[in-house]
Amino acid sequence: MPSATIICTGLVERIGLNNAKLKYEVGEKAHEQIGDIPNHKVGLQMVAKYLLDDDIGVIKSPSEIEAVGHRVVHGGSKFSETTEITASVKENIKELFSLAPLHNPANLEGILVAQEIFPKAKQIAVFDTAFHQTIPAEAYKYAISSEFLEKHNIRMYGFHGTSHKYVSEKAQEYLGKQHSGKLVSLHLGNGCSATAIKDGKSIDHSLGFAPMNGLIMGTRSGDIDPSVVFYLIKNLGYSVDEANELLNKKSGMLGLTGFSDNRDIASAAASGDLKSQEALLMNAYRIKKFIGAYISVLNGIDALIFTAGIGENASNIRKMACEDLSFFGIEIDDEKNEQRLEGIREIQSKNSKVKILIIPTNEELEIAKQTYSLLN
Repeated sequence: MPSATIICTGLVERIGLNNAKLKYEVGEKAHEQIGDIPNHKVGLQMVAKYLLDDDIGVIKSPSEIEAVGHRVVHGGSKFSETTEITASVKENIKELFSLAPLHNPANLEGILVAQEIFPKAKQIAVFDTAFHQTIPAEAYKYAISSEFLEKHNIRMYGFHGTSHKYVSEKAQEYLGKQHSGKLVSLHLGNGCSATAIKDGKSIDHSLGFAPMNGLIMGTRSGDIDPSVVFYLIKNLGYSVDEANELLNKKSGMLGLTGFSDNRDIASAAASGDLKSQEALLMNAYRIKKFIGAYISVLNGIDALIFTAGIGENASNIRKMACEDLSFFGIEIDDEKNEQRLEGIREIQSKNSKVKILIIPTNEELEIAKQTYSLLN
């Protein structure tokens, strides 16, 4: 930094699942390791081992690192901007475990392990909720007594903000500001969210008080009638913790198909598995509903953005999500949609009035930029 030169890159995926994988690239050399990675701590320790390796590492000593930037999903009402991590910040992140049970515990684990590996470095938190601080009250307030907001900070916060911010800025650069004032951004991965972005600012978002509602996700149910929760507890004997576990970790695509990874679901659907085929239709249908809702909120749309692991790679989800949206001027080109190319690409048909963009997200770069900015 500040040139944003990439020295090395890598990914740890399928943590806790069979055939977990670590990828590491430096220069022209690529390395891959498949095996047991039971949790995020083990994964980060493996990453550090690669970074410090005598042959393929890029640093000789942990003391070379001045700062480590961390994605932290839930900042609650206390954090609206990038923050240096102190003991009190760690305690605040811990207090929000119940609101982001799939993320904040792992985020804090990453901070603690990074402090062990890089003891001289400053640890910096970049909060997913920060980008959504511009959402107006009519969108972020819930229709319950104002006392719950005033005393307990119960409101919609929004998530995946680092990603939505990055891709919306890339869309503005690519299209020009006069053609990118009204954007619908779809971050589709194991976690999924939609954001309405007007003139570069988030004005509505599909996730809420915690990253659990809205679109159907890998293990999370997305939107569900709250009455179902009461029924689970009162009639089926679920405890509060069991109901929370069910809707956060055992629902979504996993609950519908037995798989949480979209690649496994797509493969099963292609092989004729009816549950997987139906789950994909449900997933796409929910996405379409939010596209339509956010077009009405924006009073139009200049571009529809697909990003994150599924958004960038799953042509079937993009196709199904864009079907029958011609009333809004959204028409996908099947051939362009199937192409796998680098960088930003357009996949709308020649008759489409709306740009359909695939923009690879780069949360790492956005985190690095905000970390560097805070240090300076």
